[in-house]
Amino acid sequence: MKATFMYGAGDVRVETVADPVIRQPTDAIVRAVRACVCGSDLHPYHSLHASDTGRPMGHELIGVVEEIGADVRTVKPGDFVVVPFAFQDNTCVFCREGFQTSCVHGGWYGSPEVGGLQAELARVPQADGSLVVVPGLTPDTASEELLASLLTLSDVYLTGYHAAYMGEVQPGKTVTVIGDGAVGLSAVLAARQLGAERIILMGRHASRTDLGVAFGATDVVAERGADGVARVLELTNGEGSHIVLEAVGHMPAYEQAYGIVRPGGIISRVGVPQYEEAPIGFGSLFGKNARLAGGPAPVRAYLEPAIQQVLDGVIDPGRVFDRTVGIDDVPAGYAAMDAREALKVMVSF
Repeated sequence: MKATFMYGAGDVRVETVADPVIRQPTDAIVRAVRACVCGSDLHPYHSLHASDTGRPMGHELIGVVEEIGADVRTVKPGDFVVVPFAFQDNTCVFCREGFQTSCVHGGWYGSPEVGGLQAELARVPQADGSLVVVPGLTPDTASEELLASLLTLSDVYLTGYHAAYMGEVQPGKTVTVIGDGAVGLSAVLAARQLGAERIILMGRHASRTDLGVAFGATDVVAERGADGVARVLELTNGEGSHIVLEAVGHMPAYEQAYGIVRPGGIISRVGVPQYEEAPIGFGSLFGKNARLAGGPAPVRAYLEPAIQQVLDGVIDPGRVFDRTVGIDDVPAGYAAMDAREALKVMVSF
C-alpha cells in the first residue's frame, strides 16, 4: 500500500510499504475512502528534526472495514465507518466519563507501531471502541459533500465542537473564536449550534472569514494583538467575551484570549499548544476570575449524534475542505496548506 511519512521539516514523502495486518484480536483493518491533512500536521512540518526513519502521518479517516480481529464485536467487514483521531476502548473509567482521549488502553496514530491514517489501509487498535458505523450509507451512495462532512467528524469539526462544549456555550452568550483555520471555523459552526447569541471571529483571510460568516459568525475582527483585543472590547462595550475559543495554539493567540475574556468567563483551548508555560496570574486569569478549559477533543464522545446531524443536513462542516488530492500528491497538499493556498486538504482514494 501507499502511505505518507515525514522525514523532517518540510520533507513529506509517499512510499509503498507492506499492508498492515491484525496484531491484536481487538484490531481492525480499514480501507481508506477519504483522509486529510490537519493543521496540527503543520507543526512537525515546520519543526521536525531530520531523520532516516520517517514518521507515519495522518489521524483523520473515513473508510470501509476490511478485516477484524477475533474479539471485535461491534463492526464487521463491509461497514462504512468514521475513525476518530485517537483510539480508545470506550469502556474504561475515563471513556465512561467522556474523556476518551485519556483512555487507559488508548493512544495516538503516527507511531511506527500503529502507523498513520494518510494511507490506503490502516490498522485501528481497539476497534470496538474506536470505530463508529455510518448507518444506512455506503461510500458509493454518499455524495462528495456528505463524505467531506463525515470526514470532519474524525477530528476537525468535533474538535471545534469540543472547544464550544468545554467553553459552556449556550444561548445568550457572546463567543469569540480566535483563528480562521478549519478548527476555528468549525468552532464557529458549533457555537451557533449551541445557541450563542453573538460570535466574533478573529481572522485576517477574507475567503476563510466569509465561510465563518456563513457558519454563523456575526462579527469579524481582522486586527491582531493589542489592536485585536481593543477591537473586541469595543464591540462588547468594554465588557469582553463570555467565552473565548482559542483554535491556534501559539502564545500570541493565548495572550489575545485572556485580553478579551470577560470577568468570570471561560477560555477554551483546542489549538495544540506550542508552548509549555502560559500566564495564569492576576493580570491574565486570576484577576478576572476567568477559567481555562479545553484539551484534546474526545471525538468518540460526540460521534453518534454528530453523524446523525450530518445525515439529516443540520450541519455541513465539510465546507472547510477547499482542495482534494490523491495519495501521490499529499506532499503538495501539505505545501498548499503551509502557504495558506488551501484551508484544508482532503485526500481521496
